[in-house]
Amino acid sequence: MPDILTVSKVSKTYASGHRALDDVDLAIRQGEIFALLGPNGAGKTTLISIVCGIVRASGGSVTVGGHDIVRDWRAARALIGLVPQELTNDAFETVRGTVTFSRGLFGRPPDPARIERVLRSLSLWDKKDNRLRTLSGGMKRRVLIAKALAHEPRMLFLDEPSAGVDVELRRDMWQLVRGLRDTGVTIILTTHYIEEAEEMADRVGVISKGRIILVEDKVELMRKLGKKRLTLQLERPIAQVPATLAPYALELSADGGELAYTYDTRSAQLDMVGFMRRLGEAGLTFKDLHTTQSSLEDIFVDLVKREAA
Repeated sequence: MPDILTVSKVSKTYASGHRALDDVDLAIRQGEIFALLGPNGAGKTTLISIVCGIVRASGGSVTVGGHDIVRDWRAARALIGLVPQELTNDAFETVRGTVTFSRGLFGRPPDPARIERVLRSLSLWDKKDNRLRTLSGGMKRRVLIAKALAHEPRMLFLDEPSAGVDVELRRDMWQLVRGLRDTGVTIILTTHYIEEAEEMADRVGVISKGRIILVEDKVELMRKLGKKRLTLQLERPIAQVPATLAPYALELSADGGELAYTYDTRSAQLDMVGFMRRLGEAGLTFKDLHTTQSSLEDIFVDLVKREAA
């Protein structure tokens, strides 16, 4: 797939002197779900705000669908939908009215059928004539998503979309995201719910201290940086790991009842036959074993810690 978004050497320094972005390079493919992960203050929202024309970059360039966001801003912004973190709505407008108005802001002709489809997809149709001030926080979040989709964007930004929403909305939202991706819409999301990024994203980018430190296909990232952990529950507790097992760098639990072996998923699989033989030679027997694999959250935390060190 061709790139729909290209960020080249983008930097942002605020008047206070704070450098929020430091020569960021990033390319997003058309029709993918891309998760941008980073700790608070890493630069996620600043980067999104620059692409969407809310904040002006101090340096570098951004193109959306081949349109420069400064020189050809109108065409670039017409391709973008943004669901911001903050709930900013006209409290006295109706649901259908505010979504219809958002479509008109981008010069799109009236299309009541399109508005109805969007509202129905977000379970808002029965609220179409309600004023926004009467809605719950979760319903207002749905309205923000509807407004972002009203003008049929080709790229949708979801900035912490799950913050403060209920489980039902989260489920509906991800079903909608999958449907949009299937129609060719590019989805770029930031989230603190990393398990959602693990479930949804095609690729993952990690930003820390204003710099992109990694961009990788999710599956490949987890293969490269993931770890597996084999835990053995021993028949009898031991005081220390036998010297003959030292090459495995085993971890002994505080009560001496468990041995754990952690290994890189890129390395050769653990030689179970040889390992079990070594256990037997050391006089150790076990009553149970299980394996676990690191999640995307584990990898993310490890990356950020290493960057901060």
